[in-house]
Amino acid sequence: GWFPRRRLTAETIRDQALYVAGLLKEQQGGPSVKPYQPPGLWKEVAMLQSNTREFQRGMGDDLWRRSLYTYWKRSVPHPGMLLFDAPFRETCALRRSRSNTPLQALNLLNDPTYVEAARFLAQRMIKEGGTSIESRLTHGFRLLLGRKPSSQEIQVLAAAVERSIKDFTKDAEAAKQLLSFGEAKTDDKLSPAELAAYTTVASTLINLDETITKE
Repeated sequence: GWFPRRRLTAETIRDQALYVAGLLKEQQGGPSVKPYQPPGLWKEVAMLQSNTREFQRGMGDDLWRRSLYTYWKRSVPHPGMLLFDAPFRETCALRRSRSNTPLQALNLLNDPTYVEAARFLAQRMIKEGGTSIESRLTHGFRLLLGRKPSSQEIQVLAAAVERSIKDFTKDAEAAKQLLSFGEAKTDDKLSPAELAAYTTVASTLINLDETITKE
């Protein structure tokens, strides 16, 4: 039978992107961590004497722990997860609401967490997916969606890769800026233009409705 379509929870969406990118740290237990979030959010609601007035972003593995371990300030929850309907935790939530807003797509396309994940998914596509554009795209699809792409999907995305490689070759600074998001370092032996091009396509895949929805 058919099961109702449901968007994945906020934590699952983030963990999935990190896992597919090969960034997720699966260590169990330990203190809460503070991954990427916009600066200055805590100042707006914290008293001057509050010990959580200043957000000090974590370093190293703290950035890629499971979302379960994200430090939670109830008056200012992690914005990336709040956009995907994670509750404030100020009151008991028996059931989460499920919204569908443009801000969710903007988050998946621009949040450093997902731009960095796209960069590493792109690296996996290049290093593990063979030498052709088609085989690399197929590898990305199988990692993220668990299926092979259709011929039409291959055609559209292959054209996007070729176009992006040309654009990033002409504009090396744009490629450098795209590849600068996030603290984790990808293989510096890879062509920046090629890696940036596949990062753009990987970002598109991470943002697909199919990626964040359970059928």
